[in-house]
Amino acid sequence: MPYVITEACKGTKDKSCVDVCPVDCIYEGPDMLYIHPDECIDCGACEPECPVTAIFPEEDVPTPQQSYIQINREIFKSPTPPGRPTR
Repeated sequence: MPYVITEACKGTKDKSCVDVCPVDCIYEGPDMLYIHPDECIDCGACEPECPVTAIFPEEDVPTPQQSYIQINREIFKSPTPPGRPTR
């Protein structure tokens, strides 16, 4: 998974990252946004747009936030995966 959205997005869901994503791989869950691991093309457009610094390349996710790598993967396998964000 090229990019991961971490805990700082919880409750924020700013969506400025959604507006710049060229492949629409960012989805909206009840509490935060998620990047679909199979759809992200690793372009990096979303990272600088995040006002709360919640988006990182997978290899740069801070140690305390490492669980979000798995959370972003597993959410799309759940019975209720996130949907397309409302704008």
